[in-house]
Amino acid sequence: MAKINRLFIDHEEICEVIDMDPKDILRDPLLNKGTAFTEEEREILGIHGFLPYHTSTIEEQVKRRYENFCRQKTPIDKYLFLTALQDCNETLFYRFISEHVEEMLPYIYTPTVGDASTQYSSIYHQNRGVYFSYPHRNQIKQMVANIPKEDVEVIVVTDGGRILGLGDLGIGGMAIPIGKLSLYTLFGGIHPAKTLPVLLDVGTDNLSLLNDPLYLGWKHERIKGKKYLEFIGMFIEAIKERYPHVVVQWEDFSKENAQPILDCFRSTICSFNDDIQGTASVVTGAILAALQGIDSDLKEQRIVIFGAGSAGIGIARLITLAMSEKGMSLEDAKKRIFVLGRNGLAHSQSEKLDHLKKNFAQKYEDIQHWAVENFQNITLLETVSHARPTILIGTSTKPGSFSKEIVYEMKKHVARPIIFPLSNPTSKSEAIPMDMMNWTKGQALIATGSPFSPIEYEGKQFMIGQCNNFFIFPGIGMGAVLSKAKMITDEMFLIAAKVLSSFAPILNHPFASLLPSVKQINPISKKIAIAVAKEAINQGITREKGDLSVENRVKKFFWTPNYAKFKEKRALLFHNQVLETPQK
Repeated sequence: MAKINRLFIDHEEICEVIDMDPKDILRDPLLNKGTAFTEEEREILGIHGFLPYHTSTIEEQVKRRYENFCRQKTPIDKYLFLTALQDCNETLFYRFISEHVEEMLPYIYTPTVGDASTQYSSIYHQNRGVYFSYPHRNQIKQMVANIPKEDVEVIVVTDGGRILGLGDLGIGGMAIPIGKLSLYTLFGGIHPAKTLPVLLDVGTDNLSLLNDPLYLGWKHERIKGKKYLEFIGMFIEAIKERYPHVVVQWEDFSKENAQPILDCFRSTICSFNDDIQGTASVVTGAILAALQGIDSDLKEQRIVIFGAGSAGIGIARLITLAMSEKGMSLEDAKKRIFVLGRNGLAHSQSEKLDHLKKNFAQKYEDIQHWAVENFQNITLLETVSHARPTILIGTSTKPGSFSKEIVYEMKKHVARPIIFPLSNPTSKSEAIPMDMMNWTKGQALIATGSPFSPIEYEGKQFMIGQCNNFFIFPGIGMGAVLSKAKMITDEMFLIAAKVLSSFAPILNHPFASLLPSVKQINPISKKIAIAVAKEAINQGITREKGDLSVENRVKKFFWTPNYAKFKEKRALLFHNQVLETPQK
């Protein structure tokens, strides 16, 4: 294993490489600079002859890569081009993405990452991250010990059980942690050397994968129940022993497992579930922005959530917390939130009521006067007709479920309906923005889960905000890392939502977007990180004892994609002092 000493001096990264074959430097994406190695560095590293003569600037490299990117024909081809670049030269990858961020995001994450997940076994070409398979459960500690990273700050982990709106994709779920951690680096300033994507392979219930001769995962039905949680516990124990201060993000677990895992381990290791808490935060932020834009009060809203999985219930919980902060009792807040699952509206006499829905089931006495066909399956249209919501949120993965009839019914009772079809990828969206704009005569306040192009209505252009968690989780993670938080609380996600809402364009124009441009994610992430770190300190749940201000910590912490400089040890002389390079 190569030894790499990294120093950060005035935001400049200095690398000293020990005991490493020169050719291996060019194969390591964290060290490789390609044609950007200077003449001096080529001499120090012994790589003359392995590269063309010309020394490129990173700007020249970006231009060259962009020309090649534009030659790719399909979204999956563009995804593969970008992952190949990431596997070859990470600094160039992040500089390239940052300079074309709006164009590249759909290819490094949603919606294209959904295609990559479904095709993962057939397009797999190079290892990135760590796979813990259930048959090797007794070797987890050794596998963690073998990870060639001494310092990991953020882990994103999935078991592939519910990838986006696509369901159980088994080992294909690894594309999600890889993509999410790219966003952590891009928007949260986490050095790529300090991130780790993890796939927990507990089998799959997807028959097409089990019958696929190219499938790379463990061909076995999913492990469930006690055995499953014991396996998760073994993983957490091993990770915490090696990386005691790491932040773990749970990603795309099934409805049955997501909340129990969060409840079981959030106080054991600093962790959060992005589908439950991150989604809730960005949605709450968009709602707060919409209400500020139209001068309305959160306490007066009536909210229908269509889709009672972990994401939908997570949204309901955070909205309840926001309402209670405004002075409402929890009981009164819950009366204003109507949650629908597969069997219609959840209420106290519903025959099929799981643990997620129980806390948000409407009291039967409050709805028994409704004129509905079947109280054991109150439909979305019936709910909208009787509850008269001001806000309609979709997390159902049922495309087209926000029909013209339903939106018309909603518009009867509210001048400017707030409608969020959040299911992704795009093929799963509950409604299309152009339809909703036509049905509401340009009055709908819309945010979506997948990216949509601006729409034209009566000669005006409307930007459609994307309710994507990338507005939230990089700042949450950065704040937790730099404060060495012991845990991440629900209050932190509400704080993040408020920060996000303060950047909304609608605050300056009542028909503008509810969410900012992706170009603003870096300043948003930094502001969220500061707020989260301060909250951790205020709650007394931090291990950080330093006297550096939170703002300065964020400034010092944030990694930007500039090439490190390779120096000989004797050349590491700054400010008339020799900087000792720590040996590991």
